[in-house]
Amino acid sequence: MTFHLFGNILTNYGTAANNRGESEGNITTLQKILWKNEVHTTVSAEAIRWALRYYWQTSGSGCKVNRRWNDETNDNEWEEPNFDPDLYIDDDVLGFMRAEGAKVDASDESSSKGKGKKPAKGTTTARRGVLEVTRAISTRPYSGDITFNARSGQKGSTSLYGTEVHATRYQYGFAMTPARLQRQERVVEVVRGLVSLGEVAGNHSRFLYDFSPDSIVLRWTHDFSPRLLYCFEENSEGEISMPDLVRRVQVGDIDPQELWLAGAAAETEDGEKLAELGAHVSPGIKSTVDDLIAIIQSQISSREAA
Repeated sequence: MTFHLFGNILTNYGTAANNRGESEGNITTLQKILWKNEVHTTVSAEAIRWALRYYWQTSGSGCKVNRRWNDETNDNEWEEPNFDPDLYIDDDVLGFMRAEGAKVDASDESSSKGKGKKPAKGTTTARRGVLEVTRAISTRPYSGDITFNARSGQKGSTSLYGTEVHATRYQYGFAMTPARLQRQERVVEVVRGLVSLGEVAGNHSRFLYDFSPDSIVLRWTHDFSPRLLYCFEENSEGEISMPDLVRRVQVGDIDPQELWLAGAAAETEDGEKLAELGAHVSPGIKSTVDDLIAIIQSQISSREAA
């Protein structure tokens, strides 16, 4: 049977502002979504994927990326425009697509008129991404906080502008099936990257927000469904809980031996319940991830040998 890796990540608490470089009038805005009948801020999956690729590029892990970010020109540069998922981790994990129009010159177009010939079709080169990432949703509703600022312009003029700010945590989930990778061992660099994210939103980011996990739940399983996405809840006092995750383990929908819970949530009441039910629970995120990586590597190796 095929193994699947699922995860749900809760970031550290911080102040989010302008992660996409867009504005309404003179107000730089945060993306928002109606979540559980209240307005929450959100960070796109594309921004998280960008940050993961940038981590591979700059971490010194030896991973080769096809689409590299140039900090000098603020633009992407391609190593291999035809893509190579065996050589480049981002082509393998994140997928790619290039659509090209039909190449028809004027003589071909004029000679085909009136002769019933179908127009030439374009071509598409694509590989579906193995790593799937959800949008990150704030754990607290957005209250509408805006900071106002001023900057000097030419000839003594002053420009006034405002910035939407949200003090919150974010949570997001991911899923992947290592067997779909060109090189299955790359699942290790995916996990290590996700627990080390710093700059999310790339060149548009004007704020420092720690996107690494304050808490994380991982599931290594034969089950096709994650059953743990957006499992963290935060009350008005800032306390974190996971009632639905506990319920799913209690009723048998999730095997507790498939769960690894790490970080601050491990020391909550729900974390203690999951430990009693048989889940792997520890306050140390890096050590827990290393333990799971060792299991994943062992099982991948044994399957490849078979």
